[in-house]
Amino acid sequence: MRTIYSFLLYFVFHLGIAQPILRLEEALDIGLQNNFDIVLAKNNASIASTRNDAGNAGMLPNIMLNVNDINSITNTNQIQGGTERTLNNAKNLVLNYGVALDWTVFDGLRMFARKEQLKKLEAQGKAALQSAILTRVGDIYVAYYDLVQRQQQIKAVDTAIALSKARYTVAENRYKIGKASKLEVLNAQVDLNTDESLQVRQKEQYKAAKINLNVLMARAPELDFQVEESVILEENIDLAAHISLAKSQNPQLIALMLAKNSAELQLKQIRAGRYPTIRVNTGYTIQRTEASLGFITQSQSQGFTYGFSASMPIFQGNQISRDERIAKLEIENAKLTVAQQELLIVGQLQSAYESYLAQKSLATIEANNVTLAAQNLDITLAKFKIGTLTPIEYRTAQQQYIEAKIRHSNALYQAKIFETTLKELSGTLRF
Repeated sequence: MRTIYSFLLYFVFHLGIAQPILRLEEALDIGLQNNFDIVLAKNNASIASTRNDAGNAGMLPNIMLNVNDINSITNTNQIQGGTERTLNNAKNLVLNYGVALDWTVFDGLRMFARKEQLKKLEAQGKAALQSAILTRVGDIYVAYYDLVQRQQQIKAVDTAIALSKARYTVAENRYKIGKASKLEVLNAQVDLNTDESLQVRQKEQYKAAKINLNVLMARAPELDFQVEESVILEENIDLAAHISLAKSQNPQLIALMLAKNSAELQLKQIRAGRYPTIRVNTGYTIQRTEASLGFITQSQSQGFTYGFSASMPIFQGNQISRDERIAKLEIENAKLTVAQQELLIVGQLQSAYESYLAQKSLATIEANNVTLAAQNLDITLAKFKIGTLTPIEYRTAQQQYIEAKIRHSNALYQAKIFETTLKELSGTLRF
């Protein structure tokens, strides 16, 4: 075991310990601040919040400042009592200005239903933002632990290369003193080349995974870093608790419930069309007129105006009835969609939970296999050095150890993915 640990320590240093360590919490912070999808969702939520206003619902009056200035130049000819009066290029002025108020005070309660609908739409915007955040956080979790897994596998391959180099050195030394054939040296070189080829592919995939995580964090793809060394699984996950939380916290399900509520409020607005609409209006107006010819050449008046108007639909080609039937069907569709989504989420939770348990068990088994394979490899290496073990037996022990390491890291990664899925579906993913 001491020999293997020495190899591991060497290659941990060789891999580039000077690179900055990117913690998961830091990756999440960067991703939440910079991610384009989240910024877009925030803007959409802000738009929905801005629209949730009493004025947008039609509950507030309209106040207008009106100015109407009419000027004319005419040739005027007037006859009155046998007297004729003529004036060319007569100037006339009519000037009206003032403030007017128009307020719908009753529209069948449509404005109140509209205000409540705007409130639901604002909540939908927040749910969409929460969904975007959870989705991106889940993506960063998966990408981050994918890097952890690949980093572990690279170290396992590095260990394999170190052991293959040791085997090649032993074979070459034995060949030089006549205790081994050239074939043993060639086989050792082939196995070393195989391990180095695997290392190149692993590092290529590792760099691609780094680029992917950088893109998810919306930062320069070429930025270099290292990730943490281990994957820590949460103990004692309660499936029933996650199902209960998902029904009340899953943002997609919440958005669908709000869409159903919005459809119900839309029906109320349609039904409001059967009732009368009453408006009140008032204002203060100043009027001034000037004429170059006539009995009254100048006048001015000012004062308040007030009144009301009422209208009620009698027949609109059965449009309201058609809209009601459509709205009821849309409500029914929304209810079915909510039930379908809830069933889908529960199924996904149960599936993810079973997969989590299976991968967690595999990780435990493979951790034990790694310990056993390391002990076996340490003994095998010692025997190989003194020539009491064949190269094939040594290579087999080496491969068993590397494969156990890779299976263990993969099982931990898969378990973490399903753990993340459980938390994402239940709306409890930490960020």
